[in-house]
Amino acid sequence: MSRKSTIKRKPAQVRALIDRLIREDQLTLDEMRDYVREKFPDVQPPSRTSLHRYQASVKEITARMRAHDSAARAIVAELGENPDERAGALLVQAVTTAMTDVAMRANESDETTIDDVRKLARAAKDTIAARTTSLKERQAIEQAARERLIREQRGKLDELGKSGKVSKEILATVIEAAYGKLAS
Repeated sequence: MSRKSTIKRKPAQVRALIDRLIREDQLTLDEMRDYVREKFPDVQPPSRTSLHRYQASVKEITARMRAHDSAARAIVAELGENPDERAGALLVQAVTTAMTDVAMRANESDETTIDDVRKLARAAKDTIAARTTSLKERQAIEQAARERLIREQRGKLDELGKSGKVSKEILATVIEAAYGKLAS
């Protein structure tokens, strides 16, 4: 297991500044060191090597997050723009990204425990179960709506048959074409 990054040992304000500088991606490693030294003269600035390693890990996490975002967008495009589906897809993406982050931190630190990973895995499982339940509920609602529509249409067709405006043979042909063989 690799050792904890020296940047992770820095005070929270210094780490926040370094994270911001990496996200902005406008300075070289040396310029970042100088900027940290200027903003926090009492804190030893990170070495160029540790900045480089830290920057690489941040970029890797960011790339994975972008990949998850792309996957979530593809899922949403496939399933439609229903807000519930979009929220579910984004929730799955967020949990997946968090699990990726925990896995990366586990390689750098002894702070991450198996219990942390277990909790995230449980959260992912619960999220997937909720999405499955939601999908089943939507399918049941669609099925009920479809059955109600068929009953209404069948009732209207029966009324049309009783009115005598259309012969029973033609009406039976139309019903069979639309609904298949239905019990009378």
